[in-house]
Amino acid sequence: MSYGAIVALSSRMPDLTAFEVLTAVAAGGSLTAAAHQLNLTQQAVSARIRSMEAQTGVQMVIRTSRGSTLTPAGRVVAEWADGLLDTAHRLDSGLASLRTDARAHLRVAASLTIAEQLLPRWLMSQRAESIRLGVAPPEVTLVASNSEQAIAAVRDGDVDLGFVESPGTPKGVRSRIVDHDELVVVVARAHPWAKRTRPVTAEELSTTSLVTRETGSGTRDFLSYAMRLALGPTHPQAAPAMEMTTASGVRSAVLANAGPAVLSRLSVADDLTLGRLVAVATDGIGLRRDLRAVWMGGRTPPAGAIRDLVGHVAASRS
Repeated sequence: MSYGAIVALSSRMPDLTAFEVLTAVAAGGSLTAAAHQLNLTQQAVSARIRSMEAQTGVQMVIRTSRGSTLTPAGRVVAEWADGLLDTAHRLDSGLASLRTDARAHLRVAASLTIAEQLLPRWLMSQRAESIRLGVAPPEVTLVASNSEQAIAAVRDGDVDLGFVESPGTPKGVRSRIVDHDELVVVVARAHPWAKRTRPVTAEELSTTSLVTRETGSGTRDFLSYAMRLALGPTHPQAAPAMEMTTASGVRSAVLANAGPAVLSRLSVADDLTLGRLVAVATDGIGLRRDLRAVWMGGRTPPAGAIRDLVGHVAASRS
């Protein structure tokens, strides 16, 4: 569809409310009838008509001792306004339908750690809250990916909302911190680090080949970011021992003693509790990270299911 050149309306163009008052006067035949129809006082209707006449420079109503009637120009404008208001009502109805759809359906892309460990809990608690309030919970479609892909999906409009764990503020999208997470160095019970009593330093970690996620993963990006902060931006880091596309793949490789890994504590909580993996203390490197919601548009999330879910997650953390 071609929209052509956009021409700004003049300052003499009344708003829709003024046209509604005028058409009510035309339909009712008097200011009093229009006032009853619009649930306004006669004085308010008269004032709105006078304001419209002053703005347009066109007399719309003739006021006499026997009442008020539309001028010929007023009747023409009222006829034009009928078509305009009909279009405006269709637009209003369409927007209401879009708002309803925005609350009923939500497409979400989330990094794997968030998708597997946090989002199910967030969605279930929001669903319970919605049911408690008598509100229908949205239908959610979830795509699990790495953080880089989740941000790209939001930016390209493939999803409505993303949750990521990469460091810093993502570019090209709006974002808000909604939770926090902690990374932890883990090894198999047979690994030499499992019995060490002193922490692993950032220097040692930089010279160790780790089992890692793929490039673009929020966990891998955050570890690189934390290492640069600890050791400087030009400090070399050992090549990975192995790259996996999922946290569960990394976890399985560590259990097989392929090497240490740095993973979200959430993703290995059961392994640590049951002693299948061992957490190794670190020194000189910060492994606490922000988890962010990302969306397109204004500074606040768009109204509807997007804002509802972001607000629920943030409130749950508080």
